[in-house]
Amino acid sequence: MINNIISVIGAAASMLIAYTLFTTPALGASTAEENTEATGVTENSQGANKTLEKIIRRSTPSDAVTRLVVERNIPVTYDYIATLLRIPNAFGEGAACVVCHASNDPDKAYRGLNLSTCEGVIRGATEAPVRGPTVVPGDPENSLITRFLRNNRMPMGIPFDYPVDGKPILAVKKWIDDGAKNDDFFRNEVLSQFSTRSAFGIFAACTDCHMSSSEPPSFNGLNLTSYEGVMSGAHAAARVQKGLPPHVVVVPGNAESSPLYQRLTQNRMPAGINPSETRDHPNVRLLMRWIEQGAKCD
Repeated sequence: MINNIISVIGAAASMLIAYTLFTTPALGASTAEENTEATGVTENSQGANKTLEKIIRRSTPSDAVTRLVVERNIPVTYDYIATLLRIPNAFGEGAACVVCHASNDPDKAYRGLNLSTCEGVIRGATEAPVRGPTVVPGDPENSLITRFLRNNRMPMGIPFDYPVDGKPILAVKKWIDDGAKNDDFFRNEVLSQFSTRSAFGIFAACTDCHMSSSEPPSFNGLNLTSYEGVMSGAHAAARVQKGLPPHVVVVPGNAESSPLYQRLTQNRMPAGINPSETRDHPNVRLLMRWIEQGAKCD
């Protein structure tokens, strides 16, 4: 055994010596032209390696789902979705969905949401306020389950159990429910909070990340520094350039339907998930595909 190891080490050393002799010119033998050529070869090799690294990094489990399931239109069965809802870490690190959501009785399950049956998934939560159907067959983007699995609560990194009835959050709710007007209440009680550190629970201010309608520098192109910016919504500049309507974050008169208020009060699931976890987890993609294909229970 020891002899075999010594032989392998000896062979490796011989290869290293040969490589060194082959790639290193004799002392004083190289010319400027040769040095330039050698540098070019090295740079080309480094460039090729970087390109390969980028290709490898771009190839993710989500890519595999796209190529093997989505692009081929392979049916996603409820049987697979039921499995996902019953096991931990299915959508990122955290408990199984049915640990908290296994009954339509609010006394037995959080929000009266039953994810232990297909009928329960389709029905959604029964506890007020009813926020809409958990699943909209054929429309994953407007299905609540998609939003709760992909959207982080703001500010980024806030604990999942941080109270949602603090004064700044209630001010945002009142302002929206009262019509989202550009008035003194907005300027003094809402807009000022967006630039105040710790206003919504952690040290960062909203405007640290959302200060412009352009992305970059503003995350999601959301501008919380002015009334016009708030009402322009997310990805404002990019959507205008493409001739698309704004992605509104405020629905005047309805805080519950306003993404601005939702992001301040609704936790991403599973509870306690690290906000840096990818929004495009492959199982989230498969769940969305099941919904897009009609959310069939059979």
